Order: sequence, then structure tokens, then C-alpha cells
Amino acid sequence: MAEEVDQEAMMAAWEAELAAEAEAASGGSGGGGGGDGDAGGDLAAEWEAMVGGGGMGERFNVPSGAERILNQDEIDSLLGFDLSEDDYNERSGIRAIINSAMVSYERLPMLEIVFDRLVRLMTTSLRNFTSDNVEVSLDNISSIRFGDYLNSIPLPAILAVFRAEELDNYGLLTVDSNLIYSIVDVLLGGRRGTAALRIEGRPYTTIERVLVQRMVEVILNDAKAAFEPLTPVNFNLDRLETNPRFAAIARPANAAILVKLRIDMEDRGGRVELLLPYATLEPIRKMLLQQFMGEKFGRDNIWESHLATEIWTTQMEVRAVLDEQQMPLSKVLNLEVGETLILNANAESPVQIKCGAIPLTTGRMGRKGHSIAVRVDSPLASAAKRRLMQVKK
Repeated sequence: MAEEVDQEAMMAAWEAELAAEAEAASGGSGGGGGGDGDAGGDLAAEWEAMVGGGGMGERFNVPSGAERILNQDEIDSLLGFDLSEDDYNERSGIRAIINSAMVSYERLPMLEIVFDRLVRLMTTSLRNFTSDNVEVSLDNISSIRFGDYLNSIPLPAILAVFRAEELDNYGLLTVDSNLIYSIVDVLLGGRRGTAALRIEGRPYTTIERVLVQRMVEVILNDAKAAFEPLTPVNFNLDRLETNPRFAAIARPANAAILVKLRIDMEDRGGRVELLLPYATLEPIRKMLLQQFMGEKFGRDNIWESHLATEIWTTQMEVRAVLDEQQMPLSKVLNLEVGETLILNANAESPVQIKCGAIPLTTGRMGRKGHSIAVRVDSPLASAAKRRLMQVKK
């Protein structure tokens, strides 16, 4: 309380002193001293604001000079919205918490094998397509929300919407402007050693769109061949767009796989980005979970031989059924020693051979030596074979 009273007293003293100085300045200058009076009033208001701020700081126990305003870089780092970072996997801050539920592509290990195969196929096919030395490299594979990707596409660009027929869904292939002008320059006989000419502020011409469309079809054919060992998929080009709003193939919040490919043609080149929504990959998700090609459905000859050996040595109990009758439970419980059950069968009646409740085949009853025997008359039924295999499993 003493500090608060002293502070208020000091504020009152400063206000009185400033008011006296302002009054003296206005009186000494007469009618022409209005400007100086206004300056004095502004100075008094500034001092009063400063003293008032200091008083509030002491009142709330905020030390003087401790308040600091965060700059924009610190705010972006706190929220995790640093757009300068190109890696979408290394988010931090609040953005990392929001996207913590996003499925990671690392849970689908077969994707890396498929896209590595795609890189090798593209290197060969684009060399044949351009008759130039083409090098294709895989930059990274990441998970991203579809809306965030559309907002991050650098324009101008050409977006190719394609359909995966067997998967009954769509995908997106983005070709940046550097690669567009490089492909046009290479296919139309541009000189080597000179950078591709870029003319900004104009739409792509028909020739440029047709040439890019041919390159996209080559890439889609390679993607089909890359998925072929895993599952047959036909990627058919649906349309070309230059506005990302018209290339919406999924909801903005839906997760997708983003594959960034770099295409270099000596001193020219650019980037191709392949985006596949998780809804597109859902039908083959079990195949993508494999650690290697054919893990789930491949044949194991050693295991087949071992299983066949064990089946041949398995002991089974087989029953020969002469006849079956149904009677009330009360009659069965009242059976006594000496009673006779009459069977609807004679010496020539067929005998049904069963394994548990599964009928196997039929035969004829006879005698061999001092033992009663059954001669099999018909082969084992195929349905019985299948049921026996299911029982053994």
C-alpha cells in the first residue's frame, strides 16, 4: 500500500508540474503561443500515459521492461504455420496437434517400392519421349490434407485430373511452370545451354497444353506399369486444369499421399507432383501394408510340402453307418436289456461311410477272414474333400 500511495503521489506531482509549465508557456506567448501550448499539452498527455502505464504495471506486479511483443517468425513457429518449410512431415506447435490424427504414409511400406519403380520407368520413358538425357529423382513422399495442398500450389501450373478405373476414384498430377516451358523447349527443338523462356501473365497456349498432355499420358502409363505387380490399375486422363479450384477431387480436410518428383534435362527441368487421396488407395490398403511384394498371397513351397506330409500321416476315425433312425427321447430313456431295434437294412443294403457328421462315400458290407469289412463302391465326394480340409484348418 505504501508503494501504491507513493506512486499516486508522484503521478499527481508530475501532473501539477506539467500543467504549470503548460500554463506558463501559454501565458508568456500570449495569443500567438497556441502552437506551443498544444505541444505542451501533447507532452503532458504522453507523460501521463507513461506514468499511468507504470502505475498499472506496479499494481499487477509486472516488472518494468518485461513486456515483449513476438515477431511474425516467432508466432509462425509457435503455431506451426511456417510456410517456408517444404517438409510437411516436420510440423510443430499447434499445427502438429491438429494434424496428429493424419495417417502417415510410412504405415504403407509398399508405396515406396511402387514409386521407386515409377522413377525407374519414368527415366526410361521420358528419355524416349524427349530424345534427351532425362534424370528423374524422388524428392519425398509425405501426407498432407487436400485443401492445404491446393492452397500451396505455385501458379501458373497445369493440373491433370486422372481416374483410377479399378479403384473407382481420382488422382491429381501437377506440372509446374518450369517443367512446362522446358518440355515445350525440348520438344520443339530449343537450343541446349539456354534457359527456357518464361512469359508470365498469359494463359498456356494450345500447343503447350497438348505437349504437356502427351507427357502426362506417358507418366500415367508408367504409373500403371509401376502398380502392375501389386494390382492392375488403369490411370486414364480425365481433364487438364489451370485453376486449382476446378481440380477439387476430394474434400479439403481429406488426407492424401503427395509424391514429389524432380525431372532434370541437363540444364533444364522442373517438378511433377503426384497426389493420391487415401480414398483412392483404400481398396488396395491391405496390399500396401505388405513389407515386400507378394507377402500376403505368395506361395511357400516348403510350407506346402510340410503340410502335405502332415496330412498324409494324420489319423482319422471313420464310421460305417448301416441305418439311422429318429425316435423320441422318452423311448430311448426307457430302453431295457433285451429289447430289439429293427433296422431298415439288409445284407445287400449300401453302407454310408462318414467322418464325424461329414458323409464321405458309400460301400457294401461283407466279411474278410474273421473280420467284418466294408468295400468302397464310389469315389470320395469333392464336397466332402473341401469340408474335411476346412475341418482340418
